[in-house]
Amino acid sequence: MKVSLAGIELVNPVIAASGTFGYGIEFEEIVSLERLGAFVTKGISLEPMAGNTAPRIIQTAAGMLNAIGLQNVGVVEFIQKKLPPMKRYPACKVIVNVFGYTVGDYIEVISRLNEAEGIAAYELNVSCPNVHAGGMTFGTDPGSLEYLVHRAKNAAKRPLIVKLSPNVTSVAHMAQIAASAGADAVSLVNTFLGMAIDASTRHPRLSNITGGLSGPAIKPIALRMVYEAARAVKIPVIGLGGIITPEDAVEFLLAGAAAVQVGTASFADPRAAERIAKGLESWCKSHSVERVASLTGALEIPRS
Repeated sequence: MKVSLAGIELVNPVIAASGTFGYGIEFEEIVSLERLGAFVTKGISLEPMAGNTAPRIIQTAAGMLNAIGLQNVGVVEFIQKKLPPMKRYPACKVIVNVFGYTVGDYIEVISRLNEAEGIAAYELNVSCPNVHAGGMTFGTDPGSLEYLVHRAKNAAKRPLIVKLSPNVTSVAHMAQIAASAGADAVSLVNTFLGMAIDASTRHPRLSNITGGLSGPAIKPIALRMVYEAARAVKIPVIGLGGIITPEDAVEFLLAGAAAVQVGTASFADPRAAERIAKGLESWCKSHSVERVASLTGALEIPRS
């Protein structure tokens, strides 16, 4: 079940996604953290962020809309209080999601994280649709993305993963830009920009008006985008978007992903990532797959 991701060895390819698994340690009483390949922290910013006002999460027919707004404790408190307890679980790699309003913010957060112990990699958040500056502002503009990734890569002392937005014309092109600017891997997709309206009150259901759509509803689109990105770049691709079952994870691997992230499923089942990791191992055994890494990009397209 071991896989190599941008030079990092994971015990399996299942990663708990950013924004759905807190700072990791909150789950230690209900999840066997050592059975996860890794988890990605909430987006960490230079200063603490309170996030958007409630309501911030709305259930949809096949998933949810969220407009949390990257609420977090800030990089200083994260390093001092949130990161140290994860040393109890060395097998579960810690990937820190990094957010900034400006390029300078991103670089400063990375510079401070460089001095901390227990971090395996950074995930550059250039795709959050729920803030009014930064995030998706960088991820949807080719020039801005290239400049930010280049600067971040020069600053980072650890592997740099770039989390891409699906709210673009061509995610494959953005993956190529990230790769050419120095990214060690890309993760995709983040949420799709959407909204919900209360017909009775005629008000938006989210205080932010719009939010990010995630869950099973986006899986077919996310799968297609991972397939396109994996064919466009040589660096590893991490696939996410609506993964609920072990078979969902297999589909993303076959499409070209080297690893997968489990996000929205954790809201309904906090043990989802662990369950999927265990189920993926069982699936490999029942299908005579000796190495889970062999599934990456193994999609077979029948000839007509």
